[in-house]
Amino acid sequence: MPFSYHSLEIPDLWVIEAKRFRDDRGLFEETYQQSDFAAHGIPGSFVQDNHSYSVQGVLRGLHYQKDPKAQGKLIRVLVGRVFDVAVDLRKRSPTFGRWIGLVLSDDPGQMLYVPAGFAHGFCVLSDGAHVVYKATAEYAPDLERGIRWNDPEIGIQWPIAQPVLSPRDAQLPLLRDADNDF
Repeated sequence: MPFSYHSLEIPDLWVIEAKRFRDDRGLFEETYQQSDFAAHGIPGSFVQDNHSYSVQGVLRGLHYQKDPKAQGKLIRVLVGRVFDVAVDLRKRSPTFGRWIGLVLSDDPGQMLYVPAGFAHGFCVLSDGAHVVYKATAEYAPDLERGIRWNDPEIGIQWPIAQPVLSPRDAQLPLLRDADNDF
């Protein structure tokens, strides 16, 4: 099996670790296999790949898309280290408003699967970070939404106090005021 799967405290969030094959030339790993992911209940309908590069201290998020283009995401770090966060936006979920945060880095090759119904964001801990992710729906700017990174009711414990934010991310609403149809 090329992957190991670890469920997190909030149902439907998964940490996935790819098996790496190392030798004196470097390494090889599979980063996605539809049948293996499906066998663990992770949908295999990824339709878009994204890549971002950010410098240390940048915080991107917390973003989501509304239905009918809600996105599940499979996130991995190619270079660097980030603190990655998912917030449950599913109103009927017993974990609504709760968050999970973990450090993802280029080693040991961990990925985070965040299903539709969650907001996602990350902050960069290393000098810079290349983050790639697969999405289950294409980008739809008219359905793109977000919640404020420092919403006190959510209480995310970010490892940086003064992140670098985009003007848009700095103006996102609190969860209680967000346009959320989950």
